[in-house]
Amino acid sequence: MTAVIWNEGAILIDNLEISGIDTISNATASGEAAVAIAEFKIAINAYLKSLVASSVRSLTDIIAFNNKFSDLEKIKNLGQDIFLAAEGTNGIGDLEKAAIANMARLTREGYEKMMAENRLDAVVTPRADISPVLAIGGFPAISVPAAYDNKGVPVGICFSGLKGSEPTLIEISYGFEQATNVRKIPTFLP
Repeated sequence: MTAVIWNEGAILIDNLEISGIDTISNATASGEAAVAIAEFKIAINAYLKSLVASSVRSLTDIIAFNNKFSDLEKIKNLGQDIFLAAEGTNGIGDLEKAAIANMARLTREGYEKMMAENRLDAVVTPRADISPVLAIGGFPAISVPAAYDNKGVPVGICFSGLKGSEPTLIEISYGFEQATNVRKIPTFLP
């Protein structure tokens, strides 16, 4: 795939490293997990309160419903532990603010620094392997089919960039799609 991109006029820089990638990839170490469960509670409660006709109005109600009407072992596999962890949070407090600051630092010293030092328009990765980096920084990305495995399942390539780079990412991914013509119209397989 790199030959296609290179043949279309791109300048490629291989094997770049993002500083702090091991910490970024660990949702607990980066702080992403703490922030995500607190934000989940806030968002799900706001959504449920906005419903016109529902007896389920909060995360507490979801947990109670699951406990009352479901086999708890099955529910554990469906996220009850996450619901309970989120319910135990109290919004965005000191822990979450520290985690947000840590993620901002990791983003500045990692992805943003790599992009600036190498004067990159985009980062190209297989599949969506870079998603933890993009998630904690709020960066845009586009994934398009690059190949198909032996079962006909598409394997993607991901183009990502800094905030505000969406027009460039659309151009790059569209150019890649036009140069490769890899995409097939989806079909429903038996």
